[in-house]
Amino acid sequence: MFILAENNLPQFPKPMKTLTLIFGFFLVATIACGQSKDEQEIRRLETHWTELLDQGDTTSLLQIWTDDYVVNNPNGKIVTTKDIVALMKSGHVFPAVERIIEKITFNQNIAIVMGKELQQPGNMTSNKDEWIPRRFTNVWISSDNGWQLASRQSSAVCTE
Repeated sequence: MFILAENNLPQFPKPMKTLTLIFGFFLVATIACGQSKDEQEIRRLETHWTELLDQGDTTSLLQIWTDDYVVNNPNGKIVTTKDIVALMKSGHVFPAVERIIEKITFNQNIAIVMGKELQQPGNMTSNKDEWIPRRFTNVWISSDNGWQLASRQSSAVCTE
């Protein structure tokens, strides 16, 4: 319900103005953020699985990876979950990686994450200008178990 003011424009009662402002704020915030619930979850998982890799937590990684998770690594070798877990259990520590997501594309129950990453070199320098640049693609699948990482590809960036 509204009241006509002197200028014949509708004037809403104060409670309705407040609700309209609150609704408008949430609408603008949702549009401004532009991230769906699935996108927020994929971004969280991208950070989380990297942390688990840094911690060497194979038990938790096996819950995030699909049973047939496969990686085409920067050395051009295709490795499976079994290969990665065996490498980690042998004492291998993966160098730190900073991942920058540039695009997430959803197609039904698949999320494709693309971007760049910086890998800490073997001399373990903390100067990120010296870190090794790479490009990556991660493929996530949504199932009854939630989002799981199904495959990954990472390539070194050629600098000339």
